[in-house]
Amino acid sequence: VSEQLDWSDVFGNDNPVVFEIGFGMGQSLFEMASSDPHTNFVGVEVHRPGVGALLSMAGEAELENLRVFCCDANEIINHMLKDGCLARLQLYFPDPWHKKRHHKRRLVQDEFVARIIPKLAPDGVIHMATDWEPYAEHMLEVLEASQDLINEAGQGQYSPKPDYRPNTKFEKRGERLGHGVWDLLYRRCR
Repeated sequence: VSEQLDWSDVFGNDNPVVFEIGFGMGQSLFEMASSDPHTNFVGVEVHRPGVGALLSMAGEAELENLRVFCCDANEIINHMLKDGCLARLQLYFPDPWHKKRHHKRRLVQDEFVARIIPKLAPDGVIHMATDWEPYAEHMLEVLEASQDLINEAGQGQYSPKPDYRPNTKFEKRGERLGHGVWDLLYRRCR
């Protein structure tokens, strides 16, 4: 895959684009796209049943502002996204890879953030959320280290959950288990 996507061709309009990595079964992404018809949503997921579930919901609702990829998000980021094309990147409840020896598998790393920032429009936002506090601390550390991002909640702070983000299945499970949830919102500043 090497052809860069032109969102105005893909969606037939110039509305802002929200890009979500790992939407699971797709319920929260479906809710966001349904409730915000003037924003275009793109979801990338490797779990085929989740892709099928989201496509089914979107088809029944005749959503025109949602597109879905079933592949590794890195392929899209590295080869298909033009610089400055995203209003928001969403990463909600990614696998925290609990064991220390697996931390290198975590998606949120310095090099990942460095690859995403150019894809954001000026003032574009990276929004991450997790119910695993050690991963929240890791995300905060990685995002704070970037000179190109400003923490919307203030340096070293977590953001309140924005109204546009529905509760996810993972979030509800985490709340039942007594976990907190941490949202991080960082705006591209240059």
